[in-house]
Amino acid sequence: MSTKAYYPLSEIGAGKTGFSKTRSIIEAAFYGNNVVKVSTLREAYELAKNSPGTIVTDMPVYRGEEFGLDKDAKVLLFNDGAVTGRYAAARRIKGEPGVDAAKLDKVTMDAVYESRWKTMYHAEVYVGLDPEFMVKAHLLIPEGEENIMYNWMLNFQYMSDEYVKMYKNSKAVGDGKEPDIYIFSDPQWIPQERPDVDYSCLSDPLTLCYFDTAENCACILGMRYFGEHKKGTLTMAWAIANRNGYASCHGGQKEYTLADGSKYVASVFGLSGSGKSTLTHAKHNGKYPITVLHDDAFIINTDTCSSVALEPTYFDKTADYPTGCPDNKFLLSAQNCSATLDEDGKVQLVTEDIRNGNGRALKSKLWSPNRVDKIDAPVNAIFWIMKDPTIPPVVKLKGAALASVMGATLATKTSTAERVAAGTDLNALRIVPYANPFRTYPLVNDYEKFKKLVEEKNVDCYIINTGDFMGKKVQPKDTLGILETIVENKAEFKQWGNFEDIEIMEWEGFVPDLNDEDYKAQLKNAMQNRVNAVEGFATKKDGYDKLPEEALEALQKLVEEV
Repeated sequence: MSTKAYYPLSEIGAGKTGFSKTRSIIEAAFYGNNVVKVSTLREAYELAKNSPGTIVTDMPVYRGEEFGLDKDAKVLLFNDGAVTGRYAAARRIKGEPGVDAAKLDKVTMDAVYESRWKTMYHAEVYVGLDPEFMVKAHLLIPEGEENIMYNWMLNFQYMSDEYVKMYKNSKAVGDGKEPDIYIFSDPQWIPQERPDVDYSCLSDPLTLCYFDTAENCACILGMRYFGEHKKGTLTMAWAIANRNGYASCHGGQKEYTLADGSKYVASVFGLSGSGKSTLTHAKHNGKYPITVLHDDAFIINTDTCSSVALEPTYFDKTADYPTGCPDNKFLLSAQNCSATLDEDGKVQLVTEDIRNGNGRALKSKLWSPNRVDKIDAPVNAIFWIMKDPTIPPVVKLKGAALASVMGATLATKTSTAERVAAGTDLNALRIVPYANPFRTYPLVNDYEKFKKLVEEKNVDCYIINTGDFMGKKVQPKDTLGILETIVENKAEFKQWGNFEDIEIMEWEGFVPDLNDEDYKAQLKNAMQNRVNAVEGFATKKDGYDKLPEEALEALQKLVEEV
């Protein structure tokens, strides 16, 4: 089995794998006499359908019986309230400097105690869709939150006969030393004054997302948004992958088959709203046979360079899919959208973010007709997607240190998928290393993994700007045209100005003028911001995310070359 659920008595005890204090607090709750096991998607669907506040639309789930639902299943809509995005500030990672695990453990203990008065549901899924990498995850969540549980089981791989057999035949991750993932969640939690409970360890007095990723467990309190549960689960799967020789990827990957029969595997990395899903699913007008791995979560084996998807379905924004859009045929469930009656009196979804920002839906894997769960062919190229107005639509990076540190200083804008503090400038550029705000281990781990892919495995590395370049919008047709030119090996890159390690393909309408002093000043400032970010990694959180000197030197060289 891939992760460990059962222990010989000799392996149980203090100091042994799977028995940290935090995990012991969380796992015990799963065995309470108030816990009801939910084993199938059909059960979860019935519970969610009958949960107070659920809107049962008249939109059928397309071919739902193929993945564990009854033939007459409908798309279920559930709305969370005021919060409709992820809240990174609530995250607390055990082991990081400044995180008071003793206080957080007490908060968790008290939350578990209070859950005794509720019926709790226990659901299980697999994360990772190939025998090479599969881990089992458990969720414990109270009655009334059936839609979160149902969406969680839809988002990951429910325990079908096929996948149960696959899991039994899968490799033991970490030589059998990785325990199952356990997540305790109580969205109804409200902190109350209790003896020995100190809430000063929380950044937000009403919410907490506490991870002990070394022992594969988490406690999520006061958070209704399904995305917290999805990304919380992925957070731990990515941490397991990182410990076991994989590069953990928040991005998309696809494989092109070219006219000569050769394969080209492209990986794109970007935050929600950057265009990674659009690029991943683009069909290029049928120019090539294409297979899609996933558009949000996968891992790359840094030895073989093959890749494994972590989820079967897609958690997609509904803003670009109006009511009646053909793509909506593949919806499984929806969150934070409205509803209305059509001319036949049928309940239909109202999308396009009219009700709120970041309306979401889960789509079945059938949405992508050429979907695969593993790409055996080695990855050819990494594309860092940025929204930096000083970077042309595409540049190519030479040198493994520069290629990796540019990913570590990926510049982008805040998306509607995120809940941010009041007053935050949503248009300001910010640095999100590798477009993955869900890392729970030192940043240098990702830096070394991506550096290895470029340095030892000859993976090419590019930056593509899907935002504006000096006031001119980079259109999807530009980005797709650039991708096609690179994939077909027709791209002509040449040295960009004085940059020894950056090459440019001049794309019509977007040729940078390095004689323009204003542009040069903005470009220099953008590169200096990256230098500042890496210097900040070395000091913030007591240097927890410090990168090697070579990374800083690669960026400082760019500033000098401007």
